[in-house]
Amino acid sequence: MENPRHWRLKKQRYALVGEECPHCHVKLFPPRDVCPHCGGEAKEEFAFSGKGEVFSYTVMHDAPTGYQEATPFTVALVKLAEGPVVTAQLTDLGDQPVRIGMPVEMVTRKIRTDDGDRGMILYGYKFRPVMG
Repeated sequence: MENPRHWRLKKQRYALVGEECPHCHVKLFPPRDVCPHCGGEAKEEFAFSGKGEVFSYTVMHDAPTGYQEATPFTVALVKLAEGPVVTAQLTDLGDQPVRIGMPVEMVTRKIRTDDGDRGMILYGYKFRPVMG
């Protein structure tokens, strides 16, 4: 993702902000102009709690350009407590095995560095096992 677009999406990437449909009250992430459930206009911001559980996951051994330094890493479908399912990298796993249903929480972490070591550092959401 190019830097200007990443900057425009910082509320989503840093704080997990989506939308709530004012007509049917479905929570949407990422934000959309039209609710996919009722077809109404959906423009009310909604801040997700960042709590969820692992719905499915895989371990990436071969990563796309810009992400190779982190391999292998785990990518999961996380079902948020409010309903939507998001794709995100899991972090802070240590030796803990990943399992379906594992409770996780959103954290802001480095995603990658643009243009090598001297480029802009891009941050975004990842999920870690719930601590404590």
